[in-house]
Amino acid sequence: MTTRYLTALPLILALLAALPAQAADNSLGKEMRNAAAVGKTEEVTRYLDQGVPVDAANEFGKTALMMAVEGDNLETVALLLARGADVNARANANCTALTFAAENGHIGITALLIERGANLHDRTRGGWDALMIASRYGIADMVEQLLYKGADPKASDKEHRTALMSAAARGHAQVVKLLVDAGADLEAKDKDGATALLLAAGEGQTDAVATLLAKGANPNAHDKLGGTALIWAIGNHRADVVELLLAAGADPNQQDVDGVSALIEAVNTGHGDFIGPLLSYRADPSLKDAKGRTAMDIARQKGNQDAIALLAKP
Repeated sequence: MTTRYLTALPLILALLAALPAQAADNSLGKEMRNAAAVGKTEEVTRYLDQGVPVDAANEFGKTALMMAVEGDNLETVALLLARGADVNARANANCTALTFAAENGHIGITALLIERGANLHDRTRGGWDALMIASRYGIADMVEQLLYKGADPKASDKEHRTALMSAAARGHAQVVKLLVDAGADLEAKDKDGATALLLAAGEGQTDAVATLLAKGANPNAHDKLGGTALIWAIGNHRADVVELLLAAGADPNQQDVDGVSALIEAVNTGHGDFIGPLLSYRADPSLKDAKGRTAMDIARQKGNQDAIALLAKP
């Protein structure tokens, strides 16, 4: 027993001796990251010259390079890359310097990172690559830059949402056009079966809806429950979008799995101002939902006299 402890003693002493040095390294690494975050390039240089590892990371896995990127400190980013920083290092949430650049809209830094070998297809824990992030925030110049360098406009995240869906849902019409022109799938569906058009329609993103329709999006696409862009737009009272969809050929007589048509949805949600336009586009008032009710039946149940009057017109 004693012999075993004596044999292990040199290793134990070596570990104990290393503790203060390790603590010092950690402290210097923190100071270097803080300097990088605020663009103090000369200070970062001094720490590197003292032997602080260029990729020393904090408890969240963030390196000095990532912090310099977040702070939009191009000079510091260039220094760290020149001193060997790993351009594709990952933080704990799988974020990289490039995804941080995309999230913060730093176009110049993005160009530098790509030039130095940043992987365009790396994903965060949520499944987002740089293109998805830039599209989500509507950073058109960065989207164009990433597409030119080879980013995949058809890639999707863990929810099966593409860059196009994120851009459309937030109304970034210019980004929508860039993505479609680069080959994004107009009819791709997320985990709920929604296309970019459905998402834009539900959010009332008129410009994005107009762009998608002009690019050939199917106005009658439906989600897993049979809901269409027209039904979504009516349910959320998106008048301009409803007008666009009807003019583009959206079928007012499509029904979802519960038998709800556009006309029934208008009555169900109290949005009677859509009844007239729907009827003018030949919405069928005789359609019944899964409970066997027509739009008129529902209007009577709700005591909605305005809807009753509109539906009763010849």
